[in-house]
Amino acid sequence: MPLPLEELLKLPPEQILEHNEKPNGEQLRHKAQTFYDDVNEGDELPKYIYKPTPTHLFRWSAAIENWHRIHYDLDFALNHDRNPALLVQGSWKQSVVPQYLKDWTLPDGWPWKASFEHRAMLVPGDILIMWGRVTGKHEKEGLGFVDLEIGMKTQNDIESMPGRATVVLPIRGGRPIPYPFVPPQE
Repeated sequence: MPLPLEELLKLPPEQILEHNEKPNGEQLRHKAQTFYDDVNEGDELPKYIYKPTPTHLFRWSAAIENWHRIHYDLDFALNHDRNPALLVQGSWKQSVVPQYLKDWTLPDGWPWKASFEHRAMLVPGDILIMWGRVTGKHEKEGLGFVDLEIGMKTQNDIESMPGRATVVLPIRGGRPIPYPFVPPQE
């Protein structure tokens, strides 16, 4: 049984890692649809848990050609920029959000929109928990819209990326969500 976010944050850091709910590729290929009808205000989404290392940061910098040395050169990060350590890239955090929303809405839902802010410096060794909670839902033109509060907390309960998102989930027995998704007129 998944632990609620508040209970997860009470665990010692290494025990938090044991509660990662991020599905692997095989699980995603065979994922049962989450329907609009099954979701209630207050429900928590699965928690994805990450523990970035300097190697992860270097690989991400290389992959996206971000050559700012604070992400891979420890001496520069500490002594030139006076950071506490290497810093986790904001672009990496941004990349987690669409994956997280896509995984939850698969196979026939749609992650429609998301917004968030970067609020804390994250460093290798931090345990990062991507989380979400249903804050509301409504139907429009036969589609189920679900509003979410989302974020990425550290093992110390520091919210580094507060935000909001809206996803579209199929209504059981309802019409399919169009692909590509075009939102109903306001």
